[in-house]
Amino acid sequence: MCSWSLSSHTLTSPVRQAAMEPKSSSCGGAGIRLRLLVVLHLLLLVPSSAMAFNYADALAKSIIFFEGQRSGKLPPGNRMPWRADSGLTDGAQYNVDLVGGYYDAGDNVKFGLPMAFSTTMLAWSVLDFGKFMGAELPNARAAVRWGADYLLKAATATPGALYVQVADPNQDHRCWERPEDMDTPRSVYRVTADKPGSDVAGETAAALAASSMVFRRADPAYSARLLHAATQVFDFADRHRGSYSDSLASSVCPFYCSYSGYHDELLWGASWLHRASRNASFMSYVEANGMQLGAGDDDYSFSWDDKRVGTKVLLAKGFLRNRLHGLELYKAHSDSYICSLVPGTASFQSRYTPGGLLYREGSSNMQYVTTATFLMLAYAKYLRSSGATASCGDGGGGARGEVSAAELVAVAKRQVDYILGKNPAGMSYMVGFGCRYPRRAHHRGASMPSVRAHPGRISCDAGFGYLHSGEPNPNVLVGAVVGGPDSRDAFADDRGNFAQSEPATYINAPLVGALAYFAGTTK
Repeated sequence: MCSWSLSSHTLTSPVRQAAMEPKSSSCGGAGIRLRLLVVLHLLLLVPSSAMAFNYADALAKSIIFFEGQRSGKLPPGNRMPWRADSGLTDGAQYNVDLVGGYYDAGDNVKFGLPMAFSTTMLAWSVLDFGKFMGAELPNARAAVRWGADYLLKAATATPGALYVQVADPNQDHRCWERPEDMDTPRSVYRVTADKPGSDVAGETAAALAASSMVFRRADPAYSARLLHAATQVFDFADRHRGSYSDSLASSVCPFYCSYSGYHDELLWGASWLHRASRNASFMSYVEANGMQLGAGDDDYSFSWDDKRVGTKVLLAKGFLRNRLHGLELYKAHSDSYICSLVPGTASFQSRYTPGGLLYREGSSNMQYVTTATFLMLAYAKYLRSSGATASCGDGGGGARGEVSAAELVAVAKRQVDYILGKNPAGMSYMVGFGCRYPRRAHHRGASMPSVRAHPGRISCDAGFGYLHSGEPNPNVLVGAVVGGPDSRDAFADDRGNFAQSEPATYINAPLVGALAYFAGTTK
């Protein structure tokens, strides 16, 4: 596999790398590059089964990406050497400590809703697929903890409040600055009883609860703190109902509006609290409130905004493994969603590109690909453990009426392989993986000289020269998965095309679990 070496730590510009000794990358040297192009061309002509990927390498890189998104005081072992400390006074003007957490994508804002979802999905990845992570398990736990630490601060800093955002996004987006240089307002936003945010609070509760399970054995005291905070935040979300989009308006919209409302996050949060605490009161909550909160509605996407189908898969596990009373409905709706993804079933209704990528209209399509792929693998695991299949309808007209766990794994693998390079363009959509990958990711820090290479401050307006430059990014944002190609498999490696070229934590987080599965099961 032609891919960046993790051991070299030379995560610099591909232009600069080409001029170096080809020790840290198998892509160096003109003759080697020519031969590799020939090999790549031949690989694209042979049957698809001949193309194999180093899933363990992709897994490692998918986790390293989160180290490039860190805000706050970076630890000595941070593996993105072009990053430095940032946001060290976040919250100080409001007398709270909100240092840390993740920048969600290519900007310098800390948005609570997508950060909490990313943390939940990282935790779920560890819980369900951690046994396949091998040496990467400590790194995956560290990624969970970086998010959980911040969310714990946000949930406990002020009684009766949850801090849900740091920085004014409107001001932030008027600049193109490195995180280390940012001088735009680091405004702090919170939800309270008077200005509720059940959506972001429910997701925060889910993230804290899921994270508590990751550390139950590794750090019992920390796990207990997370679970206690999760319970309090969920009570706050349920007791003071309302959407944070209404409470905070233009501060969060149109960036991360809660389009699906807050009902899905309440059911999601309760489901995670039940799994984490084993407290029957949370299952009673699900049984009493499920229909009101959307349990009876079929839904066909899973994202930082809409948790309905993720909740159903999570609850279906309880029915499949433990035959918990009242959860049959969640199995039926999970089947409906899963079957909608599988061509040839009676319930199929998804759209794929000609090259085979799951596709949904809108920007950053890859976020829906990675969440669907994760759910297929998780559900396959739950089905296999109980010897069950997904029911897809009557199977008339030659359509299949059921789908096995093995079939779900096969569909999921095709999505992962497409992301890694098995697609019409022969392009890996993970930065730093393979020989051909996006060189102009829409990302402030990656697109500008690092503070080590350029210690002097680069101002707000001066940064736009880097945004609009056609040159490759000077820093490799290793492991970042970008928004991806359009409905015809076409991709513009253009920094200005954020819909296709911007990475995000909520794209990578579900993929971590999927890559772990294939790293551990593919020979």
